[in-house]
Amino acid sequence: MDIGGRRQRRVWWAVGWCGGAMVAASAVYAVVHIARGGLGSSDTAGLLGLPLGTAALLVSVLALRRYPESSTTDLARGWAADLATHVQDGEGRVYNQLIGGDTKPINLAFTLQPGLGRTATAPLAGRLLPIPDPPPTLLLPVSHPAGVPDVAAYWRQVRPQRLVVTGAAGAGKTVFALALMLALLKDRTEGDPVPIRIPVALWDTTGTPFETFVMRRLMAAYGFGRAQAAALIQQGLVLPVLDGLDEMDPTLPDGTPDPDAPRARAAMEQLDGHRLHGDPGPVVLTCRTAHLDALAARGALRDAARVSIAPVPPADAAAYLTARATDPARWRPLTDHVTAYPTGALARLLSTPWRLCLTATVYHEGGNPGELTDCSTEQALDGHLLARFIPAATRLHPHPCAYGPEQVHRWLNHLTGALTPTAEATTGTSGPTAARTDLVLHDLWPLAGRTRVRVIDVTLTACAVLLAAVVSYVALPSGLGEVALVTVAVAVAVALSKRRELTVSRMRIPEPDGFRPALGAARQAGLTNGLKVAWWVGISTAIAVLPSGAGLFISLLAVLLLGFVIGLPFGLGQGLAVGLETGLGGPPAKEARPWELLRDDLVLRLAIGLMVPLVALTAALLLLLGLTLTETRPTLEQTAAGLAIVLVPPMTFALVFTLVRATVRRYLIFLLCSRGRLPFRLVVFLDWACEAGLLRYAGPAYQFRHRELQQWLTVHSEPVELPPGP
Repeated sequence: MDIGGRRQRRVWWAVGWCGGAMVAASAVYAVVHIARGGLGSSDTAGLLGLPLGTAALLVSVLALRRYPESSTTDLARGWAADLATHVQDGEGRVYNQLIGGDTKPINLAFTLQPGLGRTATAPLAGRLLPIPDPPPTLLLPVSHPAGVPDVAAYWRQVRPQRLVVTGAAGAGKTVFALALMLALLKDRTEGDPVPIRIPVALWDTTGTPFETFVMRRLMAAYGFGRAQAAALIQQGLVLPVLDGLDEMDPTLPDGTPDPDAPRARAAMEQLDGHRLHGDPGPVVLTCRTAHLDALAARGALRDAARVSIAPVPPADAAAYLTARATDPARWRPLTDHVTAYPTGALARLLSTPWRLCLTATVYHEGGNPGELTDCSTEQALDGHLLARFIPAATRLHPHPCAYGPEQVHRWLNHLTGALTPTAEATTGTSGPTAARTDLVLHDLWPLAGRTRVRVIDVTLTACAVLLAAVVSYVALPSGLGEVALVTVAVAVAVALSKRRELTVSRMRIPEPDGFRPALGAARQAGLTNGLKVAWWVGISTAIAVLPSGAGLFISLLAVLLLGFVIGLPFGLGQGLAVGLETGLGGPPAKEARPWELLRDDLVLRLAIGLMVPLVALTAALLLLLGLTLTETRPTLEQTAAGLAIVLVPPMTFALVFTLVRATVRRYLIFLLCSRGRLPFRLVVFLDWACEAGLLRYAGPAYQFRHRELQQWLTVHSEPVELPPGP
């Protein structure tokens, strides 16, 4: 997002490319005529001045594109407007999933809770949704619900704007956060911050500052560049909504919250120090009541207002179930029981939006809801409903592939293995952790067996790359073929010996503003990687030459000459590739779907891997053009041999780079190793599960619809056998 609009950016982009082409053409013209000889000193100076003058003109024109310092705020506001659109679209889908696709969700009530120490000022009570204004002629007491602010109006009255939302399991804390976000985005003005929801369990509190954690979320989920994300945070145009503080640490063996909870306590300490322009930084935090009470015993979040979501009244619960029913008469035994015994066990159990939505889904098409009157405990009610939830969702949302409820249950149970604390975390967190909630595609591979996937991965990659090395050995002349073969073998061995954390990169449209960081990254990476490649080529040359009895002097000469002659151009190409990957910024893309991360990473790796062959091909074509213009015309055989020498090693390098770095490669191996335990078209299944209400999207990841469902599936590896229906 730049001043002047997309059309003006494209004009400047075209100007830059055309100018660069003119500089290259003038340089080629000068080199060719100087190579022919017979020119005087003045003619030579004039020819050398041609490309320099063209380059100076291009720099002068592009200098007009630079923005004044004061335009940073305008740029950040434009990025924030785009971010608001993407957040509204993505989180709106999640909100509709959580409320069961109903157009009239439960209007939850919440109240302000007293706190110790410094707290924020806030109204005493509020409602999730606005209540229609009564007629002006009707006199109402001040305590009437019509005078209670909705969630957006409540937030605007909190000073400072730091809010902690608590409630029981399934009380609707995430629904509260989403409703607040959507309400703020609906009435957002140009300078208002954009709320973004972040699972706080992903935060590595030991090594990542809070601002960096938010910045990485902007980059991973919405495709912002590092500079753009930092500008949004510094300008105060981002409102972090941290969901699930209780999910950061495991509970005690008896199931009660851990009062120490090191990760959650470290997160609260960093949030205490979070400042924006000297004031307490705005933040919204959700947590279960029992967990926050355990943490607050040793100090609560300062300068924050704490609200608690109230249970759903029995009358509202009965009205919700009746409104969702297609045949209210079938529901009457249950609704009559809840309204007749408002203090009974069943009314208390059905006082959370999660259980109400679960009940409405299970008995939507059939069955006897009145059988729930026999459930008097949480375990009995949850076990009864969750055992019937997957079969009901499968019936309500059939898939063309005819997924059966037993298959769906086993597949989802297998996926919970990637979220259990016993599985090695890939988020970089340290210390004990609670069960994770995010299913990230490129982090699922340990489910198929870490050793098994790694062995197959290394074997297939090494075979593919060594095959390319053999082709290089055959295609290149004697001597160079041995060097290329040993070089590739050394490079593959070094690359595969490193245990990297699997990461993905978003694909962004390059912008003119990204040239400066791109060139800086290319310069640094070009020198560094050039020296590395030169070292590998030199060592390979020495290994290839020593057996022939050439002696130590020739080996050292090969290291110094052949290594740097071949290595530095390779380093230049790889430097340009690194600049393309890390330096170029672009406008924010839409909120990333999980599969789009793998697609973008593969496309970007291929583009970067082909950068070195492109540089080599350009150099070869320029050399060929120069030989042609100087009337030194090579034969067809010489041209083919020269192109083979120039192109085969870079193409081999491109294959090495793409295979060794591509995250999608390991994902495909994981799918092959998971046949029988997961569907091969895993993304299709996961997307369907989101449509069916079993999973939900969470930025670039999937999550189970509710934490209670995840925990139940973790325990039950096989579907529960249900009694036959009437």
